[in-house]
Amino acid sequence: MTAPLLARLAALTAAGAPGGTPDTAPEVLADRPDGTVVRSGRTVAKAHAPDDDPHDLAARLRIAAHPLLHGILLPPLPATAPDGFLTRTDDGRALTRWPYGSPVAPDDPDAAPWEDAARLLARLHSVDPRQLPGPVPPMRGPAKAARALARLRTALAPAGGPPSAPGAGPLPAAAAAIARAGDLLPPWALGAAPPPRTGTLCHGDLHLGQLVRHPASDGPWLLIDIDDLGLGDGAWDLARPAAWFATGLLAPDIWTRFLAAYRAAGGRAVRPAGDPWPDLEIPARALTVQTAARAVAKAADAARRLDEAETALVDACARMTPLPQHLATDGPVVG
Repeated sequence: MTAPLLARLAALTAAGAPGGTPDTAPEVLADRPDGTVVRSGRTVAKAHAPDDDPHDLAARLRIAAHPLLHGILLPPLPATAPDGFLTRTDDGRALTRWPYGSPVAPDDPDAAPWEDAARLLARLHSVDPRQLPGPVPPMRGPAKAARALARLRTALAPAGGPPSAPGAGPLPAAAAAIARAGDLLPPWALGAAPPPRTGTLCHGDLHLGQLVRHPASDGPWLLIDIDDLGLGDGAWDLARPAAWFATGLLAPDIWTRFLAAYRAAGGRAVRPAGDPWPDLEIPARALTVQTAARAVAKAADAARRLDEAETALVDACARMTPLPQHLATDGPVVG
């Protein structure tokens, strides 16, 4: 993060403070290529990815601020005017402003709010997109899976040449297994075609890091991060915990509680009873491929070995077989 960007984000956090002075010194909460987040007291400012479409982002912000999403999504704070939720740096990068919420404690897995997350998703999926300020953009989850595969190919390619051969070492062999699993996915799961179900308002990147309590420390749980919000297949929002369960990274009882809470709250992305996997198979595979691809790319960049969890993801990709014909052609259907 550059000093000018930090200064601009710090100024945004101070915008609502008395006298324009921040409550506390700015604290960098995250600094990644896809987003930089700075906190000062009760306010957070975010620099979105440089390649974010500003029109789609503006639409997502309007949706997050809409009354139908109150109690589901953390609403943005004005950045430029009472109804202006987005401002930009001199080079065009989008900046937004948010209330601070307490995140999930990473050192207390037993307290992770899986049921709360499931109920929030069920409520999100029940929102009628026709009642929202539009046009509502598409959910970006599948496109992110494709980008993860592209990043993997770049990370494993020798300078100026094609990707390394599978026999060249453990990381190229892992990359080959992930690529084969990606090739088994239908085009819609990689953003190359419209999904078979497009009428649900989806979060697009659900994991426990996308939940905060607001007001901080004792308020209700809310979803954050609207960068991938949009219309798509609601099963995508259940796919990451489903994939973790399938690969052994999420305990069966947690998955059962999550799925039961989603169904009990009226969630419509999976059938109301019975086996959910006909609805979850493709998104869960895609999220496994995406997460494994990102893990191997990061390991290649750092010249390190895969850890146990990353190895489990790669092994899951290696075990994938061709999809049943009805899923490969038409995608999941909820009766």
